[in-house]
Amino acid sequence: MTSNTEKKANVPYPRRIQSFVRRDGRMTEAQRRVLVELWPSIGLDFTKNSLDYAQIFGREAPRILEIGFGSGHSLLAIAKTHPEQDFIGIETYQPGIGTLFLGIESQRIQNIRVFYHDAVEVLEHCIPAASLAGVQLFFPDPWPKRRHHKRRLVQPEFVNLVAGKLRTGGIFHLATDWEDYANQMMQVLSACEQFSNLAGAGQFAERSAQRPITTKFEQRGNQSGRMIWELQFERR
Repeated sequence: MTSNTEKKANVPYPRRIQSFVRRDGRMTEAQRRVLVELWPSIGLDFTKNSLDYAQIFGREAPRILEIGFGSGHSLLAIAKTHPEQDFIGIETYQPGIGTLFLGIESQRIQNIRVFYHDAVEVLEHCIPAASLAGVQLFFPDPWPKRRHHKRRLVQPEFVNLVAGKLRTGGIFHLATDWEDYANQMMQVLSACEQFSNLAGAGQFAERSAQRPITTKFEQRGNQSGRMIWELQFERR
Protein backbone atom coordinates (compact mmCIF):
# COMPACT_ATOMS: atom_id res chain seq x y z
CA MET A 1 0.00 0.00 0.00
CA THR A 2 1.37 3.43 -0.87
CA SER A 3 1.48 6.45 1.36
CA ASN A 4 -1.71 7.68 -0.37
CA THR A 5 -3.67 5.18 1.70
CA GLU A 6 -2.51 6.73 4.94
CA LYS A 7 -3.45 10.19 3.62
CA LYS A 8 -7.02 9.02 3.02
CA ALA A 9 -7.61 8.87 6.77
CA ASN A 10 -7.54 12.69 6.86
CA VAL A 11 -9.93 13.24 3.95
CA PRO A 12 -13.49 14.01 5.14
CA TYR A 13 -16.46 12.42 3.40
CA PRO A 14 -19.59 14.37 2.42
CA ARG A 15 -22.21 14.93 5.14
CA ARG A 16 -24.58 12.03 4.45
CA ILE A 17 -25.14 8.43 5.50
CA GLN A 18 -21.91 6.48 5.30
CA SER A 19 -21.25 2.78 5.44
CA PHE A 20 -19.10 2.91 8.57
CA VAL A 21 -17.45 5.54 10.71
CA ARG A 22 -13.73 5.42 10.09
CA ARG A 23 -12.06 3.81 13.10
CA ASP A 24 -8.35 4.39 13.49
CA GLY A 25 -6.48 1.79 15.48
CA ARG A 26 -3.00 0.73 16.36
CA MET A 27 -1.44 -1.56 13.79
CA THR A 28 1.16 -4.24 14.38
CA GLU A 29 4.40 -4.31 12.45
CA ALA A 30 3.18 -7.44 10.66
CA GLN A 31 -0.02 -5.66 9.57
CA ARG A 32 1.96 -2.67 8.30
CA ARG A 33 4.32 -4.92 6.37
CA VAL A 34 1.63 -6.92 4.66
CA LEU A 35 -0.37 -3.80 3.74
CA VAL A 36 2.66 -2.34 2.00
CA GLU A 37 3.60 -5.58 0.28
CA LEU A 38 0.16 -6.80 -0.80
CA TRP A 39 -1.75 -3.62 -1.50
CA PRO A 40 -0.52 -3.37 -5.13
CA SER A 41 -1.98 -6.81 -5.91
CA ILE A 42 -5.00 -6.95 -3.56
CA GLY A 43 -5.92 -3.34 -2.83
CA LEU A 44 -8.32 -1.32 -4.95
CA ASP A 45 -7.79 2.43 -4.95
CA PHE A 46 -11.00 4.44 -5.06
CA THR A 47 -11.68 6.28 -8.30
CA LYS A 48 -14.90 7.43 -9.94
CA ASN A 49 -14.58 4.75 -12.59
CA SER A 50 -16.34 1.38 -12.84
CA LEU A 51 -14.24 -1.68 -12.03
CA ASP A 52 -13.13 -4.01 -14.78
CA TYR A 53 -13.63 -7.30 -12.94
CA ALA A 54 -11.93 -9.44 -15.58
CA GLN A 55 -8.82 -7.29 -15.39
CA ILE A 56 -8.79 -7.22 -11.59
CA PHE A 57 -9.33 -10.95 -11.06
CA GLY A 58 -8.03 -12.29 -14.35
CA ARG A 59 -11.14 -14.37 -15.02
CA GLU A 60 -14.93 -14.39 -15.27
CA ALA A 61 -16.73 -15.54 -12.10
CA PRO A 62 -19.66 -14.59 -9.85
CA ARG A 63 -18.77 -11.55 -7.76
CA ILE A 64 -19.77 -11.02 -4.13
CA LEU A 65 -19.38 -7.67 -2.35
CA GLU A 66 -19.00 -7.58 1.44
CA ILE A 67 -19.50 -4.25 3.18
CA GLY A 68 -17.63 -3.80 6.45
CA PHE A 69 -15.73 -7.06 6.89
CA GLY A 70 -14.09 -6.08 10.18
CA SER A 71 -11.00 -8.23 10.63
CA GLY A 72 -12.01 -10.34 7.65
CA HIS A 73 -12.20 -13.77 9.30
CA SER A 74 -15.62 -14.56 7.81
CA LEU A 75 -14.68 -13.15 4.41
CA LEU A 76 -11.49 -15.18 4.38
CA ALA A 77 -13.36 -18.36 5.29
CA ILE A 78 -16.01 -17.99 2.62
CA ALA A 79 -13.49 -17.05 -0.07
CA LYS A 80 -11.51 -20.17 0.77
CA THR A 81 -14.69 -22.30 0.73
CA HIS A 82 -15.81 -20.86 -2.62
CA PRO A 83 -12.74 -20.50 -4.85
CA GLU A 84 -15.07 -20.39 -7.86
CA GLN A 85 -16.36 -16.98 -6.74
CA ASP A 86 -14.60 -13.62 -6.50
CA PHE A 87 -14.99 -11.36 -3.46
CA ILE A 88 -14.64 -7.62 -3.05
CA GLY A 89 -14.41 -6.39 0.53
CA ILE A 90 -14.89 -2.84 1.77
CA GLU A 91 -13.58 -1.73 5.15
CA THR A 92 -12.55 1.54 6.83
CA TYR A 93 -10.70 -0.05 9.75
CA GLN A 94 -7.09 -0.31 8.64
CA PRO A 95 -5.91 -2.83 11.27
CA GLY A 96 -8.79 -5.08 10.16
CA ILE A 97 -7.56 -4.88 6.58
CA GLY A 98 -4.10 -5.75 7.83
CA THR A 99 -5.44 -8.83 9.63
CA LEU A 100 -7.29 -9.93 6.48
CA PHE A 101 -4.15 -9.47 4.40
CA LEU A 102 -2.14 -11.61 6.83
CA GLY A 103 -4.74 -14.35 6.37
CA ILE A 104 -4.67 -13.98 2.60
CA GLU A 105 -0.89 -14.25 2.67
CA SER A 106 -0.72 -17.28 4.97
CA GLN A 107 -3.54 -19.19 3.24
CA ARG A 108 -2.61 -18.07 -0.27
CA ILE A 109 -6.10 -16.86 -1.09
CA GLN A 110 -6.40 -15.53 -4.64
CA ASN A 111 -10.04 -14.42 -4.94
CA ILE A 112 -10.28 -11.37 -2.65
CA ARG A 113 -9.77 -7.69 -3.47
CA VAL A 114 -10.21 -4.83 -1.00
CA PHE A 115 -11.30 -1.19 -0.88
CA TYR A 116 -10.24 1.09 1.99
CA HIS A 117 -13.04 3.58 1.51
CA ASP A 118 -16.66 4.45 2.25
CA ALA A 119 -18.96 1.77 0.83
CA VAL A 120 -21.65 4.15 -0.43
CA GLU A 121 -19.14 5.95 -2.63
CA VAL A 122 -17.69 2.64 -3.83
CA LEU A 123 -21.16 1.41 -4.78
CA GLU A 124 -22.04 4.65 -6.52
CA HIS A 125 -18.89 5.02 -8.56
CA CYS A 126 -16.96 1.74 -8.79
CA ILE A 127 -19.46 -1.12 -9.02
CA PRO A 128 -21.05 -1.60 -12.47
CA ALA A 129 -24.83 -1.85 -12.65
CA ALA A 130 -26.36 -5.34 -12.39
CA SER A 131 -22.92 -6.92 -11.99
CA LEU A 132 -22.98 -8.58 -8.55
CA ALA A 133 -24.20 -12.04 -7.59
CA GLY A 134 -24.45 -10.99 -3.96
CA VAL A 135 -24.01 -8.19 -1.42
CA GLN A 136 -23.24 -9.06 2.21
CA LEU A 137 -23.79 -6.71 5.13
CA PHE A 138 -23.10 -8.42 8.44
CA PHE A 139 -23.45 -6.66 11.80
CA PRO A 140 -23.37 -3.04 10.62
CA ASP A 141 -23.18 -0.30 13.23
CA PRO A 142 -26.63 -0.46 14.92
CA TRP A 143 -26.61 3.14 16.18
CA PRO A 144 -28.76 1.92 19.11
CA LYS A 145 -29.89 5.30 20.43
CA ARG A 146 -33.18 6.35 18.85
CA ARG A 147 -31.91 9.81 17.96
CA HIS A 148 -29.13 8.18 15.94
CA HIS A 149 -31.31 5.75 13.95
CA LYS A 150 -31.18 8.10 10.98
CA ARG A 151 -27.47 7.28 10.72
CA ARG A 152 -28.11 3.59 10.12
CA LEU A 153 -26.93 2.42 6.74
CA VAL A 154 -30.00 0.39 5.79
CA GLN A 155 -32.32 3.12 4.53
CA PRO A 156 -34.48 3.17 1.35
CA GLU A 157 -31.90 5.13 -0.66
CA PHE A 158 -29.14 2.69 0.19
CA VAL A 159 -31.30 -0.38 -0.52
CA ASN A 160 -32.20 1.02 -3.94
CA LEU A 161 -28.51 1.61 -4.61
CA VAL A 162 -27.68 -2.00 -3.73
CA ALA A 163 -30.56 -3.27 -5.89
CA GLY A 164 -29.14 -1.47 -8.89
CA LYS A 165 -25.79 -3.23 -8.51
CA LEU A 166 -27.20 -6.76 -8.17
CA ARG A 167 -27.99 -8.85 -11.21
CA THR A 168 -31.38 -10.54 -11.46
CA GLY A 169 -31.39 -13.36 -8.91
CA GLY A 170 -28.62 -11.73 -6.89
CA ILE A 171 -28.89 -11.92 -3.09
CA PHE A 172 -28.74 -9.09 -0.56
CA HIS A 173 -27.75 -10.88 2.65
CA LEU A 174 -27.84 -9.10 6.02
CA ALA A 175 -27.34 -10.02 9.67
CA THR A 176 -27.62 -8.06 12.92
CA ASP A 177 -27.91 -8.77 16.63
CA TRP A 178 -30.11 -5.72 17.31
CA GLU A 179 -33.80 -6.61 17.08
CA ASP A 180 -35.07 -3.13 16.32
CA TYR A 181 -32.49 -2.73 13.53
CA ALA A 182 -33.52 -6.15 12.18
CA ASN A 183 -37.12 -4.95 12.09
CA GLN A 184 -36.05 -1.77 10.31
CA MET A 185 -34.13 -3.83 7.77
CA MET A 186 -37.17 -6.01 7.21
CA GLN A 187 -39.44 -3.01 6.76
CA VAL A 188 -37.16 -1.18 4.33
CA LEU A 189 -36.32 -4.22 2.21
CA SER A 190 -39.90 -5.47 2.13
CA ALA A 191 -41.00 -2.07 0.83
CA CYS A 192 -38.51 -2.18 -2.05
CA GLU A 193 -40.26 -3.55 -5.15
CA GLN A 194 -36.94 -4.68 -6.60
CA PHE A 195 -36.53 -7.37 -3.92
CA SER A 196 -38.39 -10.46 -2.75
CA ASN A 197 -37.86 -12.16 0.61
CA LEU A 198 -36.44 -15.67 0.14
CA ALA A 199 -37.80 -16.72 3.54
CA GLY A 200 -41.32 -15.48 2.78
CA ALA A 201 -43.05 -12.19 3.42
CA GLY A 202 -42.03 -10.73 6.78
CA GLN A 203 -39.93 -13.77 7.70
CA PHE A 204 -36.32 -13.84 8.83
CA ALA A 205 -33.91 -16.33 7.28
CA GLU A 206 -32.15 -19.28 8.87
CA ARG A 207 -28.40 -19.03 9.37
CA SER A 208 -26.75 -19.21 5.98
CA ALA A 209 -23.66 -21.11 4.85
CA GLN A 210 -22.45 -17.72 3.60
CA ARG A 211 -21.61 -17.02 7.26
CA PRO A 212 -19.32 -20.00 7.91
CA ILE A 213 -17.86 -18.80 11.22
CA THR A 214 -19.03 -16.92 14.29
CA THR A 215 -17.56 -13.42 14.24
CA LYS A 216 -16.57 -11.43 17.31
CA PHE A 217 -19.62 -9.22 16.83
CA GLU A 218 -21.86 -12.27 16.83
CA GLN A 219 -20.10 -13.61 19.91
CA ARG A 220 -20.67 -10.32 21.72
CA GLY A 221 -24.33 -10.44 20.81
CA ASN A 222 -24.66 -14.00 22.08
CA GLN A 223 -22.88 -13.14 25.31
CA SER A 224 -25.28 -10.24 25.82
CA GLY A 225 -28.27 -12.53 25.29
CA ARG A 226 -29.22 -11.04 21.93
CA MET A 227 -30.53 -13.14 19.07
CA ILE A 228 -29.01 -13.06 15.61
CA TRP A 229 -31.41 -11.85 12.94
CA GLU A 230 -30.65 -12.77 9.36
CA LEU A 231 -32.28 -11.63 6.11
CA GLN A 232 -31.90 -12.76 2.51
CA PHE A 233 -33.62 -10.83 -0.24
CA GLU A 234 -33.42 -11.73 -3.93
CA ARG A 235 -33.18 -9.16 -6.72
CA ARG A 236 -36.21 -9.56 -8.99
